[in-house]
Amino acid sequence: MMFNKQKKLILNLKILKLLFFSPLLISIPFYLGNSDAKAGLEFQWDQDSGYRRLKWFQKENKKRFRNTIFFFLRPSDRQANLLKITLNIPKTFDSTLKDKVSFCKVKIGGFEGRTKCIEDIPADVDINEDNSSLDIYPYSPIPSNKDSYAIVFKKISNPKKSGLKQFHSYGQYAQKNTSSRYLGSWTIVID
Repeated sequence: MMFNKQKKLILNLKILKLLFFSPLLISIPFYLGNSDAKAGLEFQWDQDSGYRRLKWFQKENKKRFRNTIFFFLRPSDRQANLLKITLNIPKTFDSTLKDKVSFCKVKIGGFEGRTKCIEDIPADVDINEDNSSLDIYPYSPIPSNKDSYAIVFKKISNPKKSGLKQFHSYGQYAQKNTSSRYLGSWTIVID
């Protein structure tokens, strides 16, 4: 009888330990998780304005690190053949862009593949002296087909100051009306 009581007591202690320690063991991975998680939230002050959010991808978001940024122009972002693309650069984006900007047909990556340029599009790139905007003049108009295109900043140094950097784009279409129209904006994050 004494032996049975000891077995029951030992069994009860094992169950009690299991019930006490299992929540601790289950919660440890959540506390040790990656603190560099990239949030999918983008905040705009005035959502009712004509703001149009465009997709982008960057390889490194730390300040002062080497980075490659892809500013995507997907088929839904273009209405007709584009003759000219203007990109307004924020004042707080203090990086040297000379000879580091290109334009290409792009394969947008995901779970199964990486984002990469498929074909370079020959174009003239004019950067203002004060780095406030750049104009891209493709040699032939960019068609409104199912291909995605990207303005690529290759191997630039990220700015010294962290924060949100908002780039605005305007496009001039191959139509009778030659004025530039707003295409959308990209808001990138530098930590």
